[in-house]
Amino acid sequence: MSAPEHRPSHSDAAVIDVGSNSVRLVLYRLDGRAIWSVFNEKVLAGLGRDLTRTGRLSPDGVTTTLLALCRFRALVDASRPLRVFAAATAAVREALDGETFRERVERETGFQLQILSGEEEARYSALGVIAGAPDATGLVGDLGGASLELTHLDGGQPRQGVSLPLGPFAVDGRSRFDSAAVRDATLRHLAPIERTFRADTLHAVGGAWRNLALLNMKITHYPLSIIHQYVMGRREILDAARFIGQQSRTSLERIEGLSKRRIEALPHAAVVLETLVEQLGVQRVVMSAHGLREGLLWESMPPEVRGRDPLIAGCAALGSRQAVAESLGQALEGWAAPAFGKLEPVFGERDQVLLAAAARLAELGAQLHPDHRAELVFNQVLRAPIAGVDHPERAYLACAAFARHTSANQVPDSELVERLLNPERLQRALALGAAMRLGCDLSGRSPELLARTRLDFKTGVVLLQAEEAWAPILLGDQAAKRAQTLANLLDRDLKLRAMAPRTRAFVPAD
Repeated sequence: MSAPEHRPSHSDAAVIDVGSNSVRLVLYRLDGRAIWSVFNEKVLAGLGRDLTRTGRLSPDGVTTTLLALCRFRALVDASRPLRVFAAATAAVREALDGETFRERVERETGFQLQILSGEEEARYSALGVIAGAPDATGLVGDLGGASLELTHLDGGQPRQGVSLPLGPFAVDGRSRFDSAAVRDATLRHLAPIERTFRADTLHAVGGAWRNLALLNMKITHYPLSIIHQYVMGRREILDAARFIGQQSRTSLERIEGLSKRRIEALPHAAVVLETLVEQLGVQRVVMSAHGLREGLLWESMPPEVRGRDPLIAGCAALGSRQAVAESLGQALEGWAAPAFGKLEPVFGERDQVLLAAAARLAELGAQLHPDHRAELVFNQVLRAPIAGVDHPERAYLACAAFARHTSANQVPDSELVERLLNPERLQRALALGAAMRLGCDLSGRSPELLARTRLDFKTGVVLLQAEEAWAPILLGDQAAKRAQTLANLLDRDLKLRAMAPRTRAFVPAD
């Protein structure tokens, strides 16, 4: 068995994002590779609202932004994060008085504001998508108040990106929204790069596009209201975009759950997205809750940390908060993986990662009330802000976490589960959870005792073994009961037997 993993060190970071429409402070807790947002405050200042008309930042926007930044200064000083990043994007970059504004920000707030170039903004947005989905391929599009950044992903790295003046402030200015004008502007700016930036998949970043996705969730009665990794097919995108284009602002404001202050930009965002899909051959859009801010954090991590799987890291961080033994998750993975590796995959190569993640969630409910912990951990895992996982995988891990604490086969929110998981994947999730429960209960959640046992799947049989000297102690009625639940889920017989002592036992960390 590999050396035990150690609990990642915690650190805090702050990101101040001065955008064309909004200015935002996000305080993060970093558990190694896992990124958690612990405080998020946004002010819609409209800094770039006058840009097309005057070439300068909005005076009212400057006043509002500086007031917000003074508050953010107090919040950052109170929380004392290890690192502080402050970045400004298109409006400050393009404005004639952008440098004057930057100097004023530093003088009045102490923040050293970095004005990102268009290429830098595109790159950091792409890095943010990678931080949330390391296997992402295709095109990243980040629509802000004044610009649209496009970047290709190639082998987990961004290529050189472009910044186009296609945000609502750059195209619409103060004038009334004109769908034809927005489409014409988008076509005009895409024309020189259209062949270079064609892609099957678009990873969409930005608040207006998130609102569009939320609207589509409501139209389609989608059961899981989580934006990150929500997927829309080409037909869905075009239908949703055209639906929004036909609605008045009053009609859009009546839709529950949409940001009222983002609605102004929603028709613009819909037209830009529709045109991108049509012109660049996009077949699906994957929403990303990660963007520029997470890209700044991800780049600052050591290469070794960046290379870790964010799903496993996130689950390890969640599970370790209630863990009896830090190394139990890794021990459970090593114990169960050889047996489950013999089964036909239900998520392809992702089965191995999902098993590792489920093992690290085994302790999540340890300190919860035993009558309710199964349902509580189901809901927590289903909706946890963990990166590197799509919606079917979320449902799979939630069902496995549920089965870790109960033998009941009726999972909570069964309609949601049935929509996201086919019967085969659901059955496997329950079996994986049953295996985690078996491993925890027979060993008393001790990695050392678990190493005295072995789980194996033979033809038609679940085989549970323990070293001869330990078999009477470890293979009692409780273990047999838990093992039988696992065997029933896999439609196999159960065999318990003693085995010769293993040559290598688990060695705990110092």
